[in-house]
Parts: sequence; structure tokens; C-alpha cells
Amino acid sequence: MAKSIRILFAIAAWYDYEIWKMDVKTAFLNGFVEEEIFMDQPEGFTTVGEEQKFSIEDMGEASYILGIKIYRDRSRRLLGLTQSSYIEKILKRFKMEHSKRALLPMRHRIKLSKKQSPKIDEELKRMSNIRYAVQCTKPDIAYALSVTSRYQACAGEAHWGTVKSILKYLKRTKDIFLIYGGVELILEGYSDPSFQSDDDDAKSQSGVV
Repeated sequence: MAKSIRILFAIAAWYDYEIWKMDVKTAFLNGFVEEEIFMDQPEGFTTVGEEQKFSIEDMGEASYILGIKIYRDRSRRLLGLTQSSYIEKILKRFKMEHSKRALLPMRHRIKLSKKQSPKIDEELKRMSNIRYAVQCTKPDIAYALSVTSRYQACAGEAHWGTVKSILKYLKRTKDIFLIYGGVELILEGYSDPSFQSDDDDAKSQSGVV
């Protein structure tokens, strides 16, 4: 869903569209079903004849969505996204709010392996929190997250040290925006492979954007 939202933001920035928030109450109950269903309305359902209608609330121009802050420069058709508040909550949750800041999300030539240390139960929670930031506004930590995510099932202190580096980097860059607009909408793709970069099984890795 985050990818779809970012695409819509890019289109809105280029064409200077309005971005409005609407809230459909109990939207999950208003989906279409393939099966034909016969049922009677329960007692207490007072608005007979309006079964096909649903309630919707106009919440005005969007400034936040899913924890993402939206900034706009309409004169230059630019739109910026940041998750600084969300990142601050992550740092506080894992007691990293007073840590030093890191220049990079991952140290150069770091070697991680499944054999390094025993499992830590908190690792999965830490990774899931960071993953949401990657999906929304922080593609710059995607590789570091990809590498550390391999060890969620057998994560230990060595892997947590790498995760802390990502968190320290997020602390330094939390106020940097992901910017859309300013250039024509052109679909571009990028890819980059590595050779035998996984120390456990000597597999190669590739990435596509």
C-alpha cells in the first residue's frame, strides 16, 4: 500500500493536484463479494432501504497519512514526505534516542553470519519497525535492512549491532525528506547485482528499483 500511495503523491506533485483525506467508516465491511448472499437485517436496523449506502467523513486537505508528514511547495510543484515523528518513536522504544548519530546505515565490508550468536526475541520487532520506514520514506536504508533481515530467525548481538547502526543513521537523517515533483513523470528502473555476497550459502544478491 505504501508504494501505491507514493505513486499517487508523485502524480499529485507533478500535476499540482489536491490531496484530500476521506474516512469511510467500517470500510472493511463495504467490500464487494463474489458470492451471492441472502440475509435478513437484524432487529434494531432502523434505516431500512438504505442498505447500499455507507458513511464517509471529509477530513480536509491531507497533512498526515499513515504516520507520514506531507509538506508541499505548490509554486515549484514539489511534495516532501518525512517520518521524523515515527522514527523518534522507534528510537525511544528501543532506548536509542540518546545514542550517537551514524554517517552510514551499515559499516563497509561488514560480515554477518547465522553462526555468530544465538537468537534474540526482540530482533523481529526491531526489524518490522524499521521496515515500515523503508517502505514509506527511507529507501536509503533498504540494502542494510535487506542484509540484516536474513537473520531474523537466528539473530544475535552481532546482528543487533548492525541494526543499531541503522537506527543511529535514522536518527541523523530523520528530518531529511523524500521529495517528489520537479521533473516530468518518467518511468525508470535501476538494478545492481552482487557476487556471492551471502557468507552462509555463497548466494549472490540483486536489487531492483
